[in-house]
Amino acid sequence: MQVMFCRLRTHQWCFIIFNIMLFHALLFGGDLLEEYFLHSLPVTYTDMKILKIREKARKLDMDPLKTNMSKSYIISSSDVCSDQEVFLLVIVCSSPENRTRRNLIRQTWGNVTGIRKYAVLILFALGKPASEAIQLDISEEYQKHGDIIEGNFLDSFENQTLKTVMSMEWTVTFCSTARFILKTNEEMFVNIPSLAEYLLSLRTHLEDIYIGRIIHQDMPDRDPQSQSFVSLSQYQEEYYPDYCSGTAFVISQDVARKIYIVAKETPVLLPPDVFVGICAKNAGIIPIQSSRFSGKKHIRYNRCCYKFIFTSFETKEDELFKEWREISDGKDCTLLETYYGLVSCRVLTYFDKFKHFNIETIKNEALHFTN
Repeated sequence: MQVMFCRLRTHQWCFIIFNIMLFHALLFGGDLLEEYFLHSLPVTYTDMKILKIREKARKLDMDPLKTNMSKSYIISSSDVCSDQEVFLLVIVCSSPENRTRRNLIRQTWGNVTGIRKYAVLILFALGKPASEAIQLDISEEYQKHGDIIEGNFLDSFENQTLKTVMSMEWTVTFCSTARFILKTNEEMFVNIPSLAEYLLSLRTHLEDIYIGRIIHQDMPDRDPQSQSFVSLSQYQEEYYPDYCSGTAFVISQDVARKIYIVAKETPVLLPPDVFVGICAKNAGIIPIQSSRFSGKKHIRYNRCCYKFIFTSFETKEDELFKEWREISDGKDCTLLETYYGLVSCRVLTYFDKFKHFNIETIKNEALHFTN
């Protein structure tokens, strides 16, 4: 083997190197281009409406409203931030009946209270269940864990944006000292240590942080039969503004305050992640792309890959315990191990996507044939 490599000619070496570079360009090029083209730049604001919103957010004082505000929640957890300065507040949007999933999160990636002496707080945001029995179960769960915010509205598909608005309102009212807020969903895996270390590395420009997996040129669903239907009266433009996938995104405290101000003038019938994106745009905030957020994509597991990324979509319950135990074992990955891990999980994720695409294509062809 060694003799064979030594006998390779210059053009053969060039061919091998070219193919290695092409492989990496195909594997990581899309993310690098996204980072370059979708990364926000410092902005100078001249629009008077935006300037007024930002000034209003800066002067926002919710203290006089705290007493009345807490009455608008079934469970407010209003004192949970009062005795600590929170670095990262994690709000996990959850369905009332999914106590099993919440317990799984508490035992795995949600079992993090601090990074390098910086406090991390994890809370679950719920709406009101339709069943009284589930409500009693939630009350008992809150008594045991003390980590639930429950709004006084029915938890339904149509009210998911209300849940997001409630999360912003709760943050600026009862946890205004939290430096960063991660909004995510219960079906996600979140690597809080990796994310917190990244946020700690942001030494400058700590305002206007709105970071996640950017959705670019998404179009409103105009199908009246669809559950996600958006009428022209609700949103008139052909495309939504760029926004971060609602699966997981991070905002700074000042952005939460700006979104809270703008939310009062924005239709809540829009999808929740789109709603946040529109509020952000109206407040002069530009989303920042990070390929370490998965969006609606399940990343195939590799220990060193999962130590680097921030999120993965739809991690199965039986796999989560094993994966969390491995990545939280305290063993660091070398640069080479991290590189191999990223290549490995990226290739396997592409294979999964290709396999899923082929299965869907076969199903569609079969349906077409039978019709």
